[in-house]
Amino acid sequence: MLYQLYELQRAALAPVQVWAEATRTAFSHPWMPGGGTAFGRAAAASAEMVARVTGRYDKPAFGLTETTVRGRPVAVSEEVVARWPFCELRRFRREATGANLRDPRILIVAPMSGHHATLLRDTVAALLPAHDVLITDWVDARRVPIANGPFGLDDYIAYLVEMLRTLGPGTSVLAVCQPSVPALAATALLAADDDPCQPASLILMGGPIDARVNPTGPNLLAAAQSRAWFEQVAITQVPFYYPGAFRRVFPGFLQLSGFMSMNLDRHIGAHIGFFKHLIEGDGDSAEAHRRFYDEYLSVMDLPAEFYLDTVERVFQRFELAGGTFDWRGRRVDPAAIRQTALLTIEGERDDISAPGQTRAAHDLCVNIPPHRRLHHVQPDVGHFGIFNGRRWREQVMPLVRGSIRSRGGRRLWSRLG
Repeated sequence: MLYQLYELQRAALAPVQVWAEATRTAFSHPWMPGGGTAFGRAAAASAEMVARVTGRYDKPAFGLTETTVRGRPVAVSEEVVARWPFCELRRFRREATGANLRDPRILIVAPMSGHHATLLRDTVAALLPAHDVLITDWVDARRVPIANGPFGLDDYIAYLVEMLRTLGPGTSVLAVCQPSVPALAATALLAADDDPCQPASLILMGGPIDARVNPTGPNLLAAAQSRAWFEQVAITQVPFYYPGAFRRVFPGFLQLSGFMSMNLDRHIGAHIGFFKHLIEGDGDSAEAHRRFYDEYLSVMDLPAEFYLDTVERVFQRFELAGGTFDWRGRRVDPAAIRQTALLTIEGERDDISAPGQTRAAHDLCVNIPPHRRLHHVQPDVGHFGIFNGRRWREQVMPLVRGSIRSRGGRRLWSRLG
């Protein structure tokens, strides 16, 4: 019923959104009398604010068409190299040259947490010049027919294992936020089997390996209620007119509400600033705001099983950190990992996965040699700053590149702290 009420509200606001877009277009047109006046700019700005608040945001494109390889411009195209009901494995193919064909392969595991994989566009762009980059492009659960069955945390891990076997030996894995747990579990399972496709390097960024450490607001909320409570309050069915009709999901609009409420003052301030930029004619600042929020407000539904499994097993029972994590009847033991280099990265101001939660992976992976492990806390950044923005490109990414190009950490890493 919750989903239907939301859709009804969206339908009711559709005429308002159309009116706002028409008003904005009219007052922004150079031939509109008074369009260039203070009143005209204020009218256009007000209409755009209404249009953006009432609008629907579809999945954005990655839009990465070019990179630079060893000082030379190189064309980039996207291709789907493997497909499953809930995920496409997407590769950013660079124009072939003798040099870039030898670049190491990295699989970016995007979070299935409400936003699309395009949220990691800056992560991909920074790695493209020196790596063969692939990413998990998760499918919106409302688009997956119910005949494809459920999708839980164990299925997520199975997907990662199959992907690594598809890509073959020598692949490195970079997991951002929530997938740190399944990525570590998949690596441990492959290591226990002595599988040649176990990752060369495992990079975990801002993930809840042990959510008991310095618990944040989301951690405390997850621990405060039972699985049954979350199932009753947060889970609903996809309406009948979507391909995934009647599938049980945690809807993206609820997840977005949670994201927004965590930093409500910041978002309100950003929109006030956007309004001022529009009136003042500061097109560059206004366009930067549009790009960010077009991405941020584009959300997807999560399969109910995956959402509830994650809440219960990661944020309530702390199974991986506590040594009780099972995958399809097999105990997951991170101590089995010996060959994979481990790099953990945290943001000093992360209010989603606090410092210490990702570092906990080192306490579990006791058999990785010291020279193949490194922990880094990035000063003055929050959750998104460790994989997006200037500090990611200039300070964090070189550590990631060094981890991968050390071919499993054969070069000495000298700090863990």
